[in-house]
Amino acid sequence: MTTIYDVLRRPIVTEKTNYLNSDLHQYVFEVAPDSSKTLIKDAIELLFDVKVLNVNVINLPAKRTRRARNRQLRIRRSGYKKAVVTLAASDTIPVFEGVK
Repeated sequence: MTTIYDVLRRPIVTEKTNYLNSDLHQYVFEVAPDSSKTLIKDAIELLFDVKVLNVNVINLPAKRTRRARNRQLRIRRSGYKKAVVTLAASDTIPVFEGVK
């Protein structure tokens, strides 16, 4: 990882993360595997101009799954690292907001 712009990979938007956004002011991102909590905090504050209160990091393991057509064929999905970022109550990230 060379720059702070390489830390965040993509936002994760699901029903659970929508609940976290609206009620708890928490946002979920997929991050680079070698990023730390302080690096994630600096990236969020720089890119979105918000105040980060807390960062929780979760390493999700790789999983095996099967193809629908041939149930014997096994596929391995790679694991990834995600960060749950808690913001101040007055701050929001517009990427997670719906169409206005």
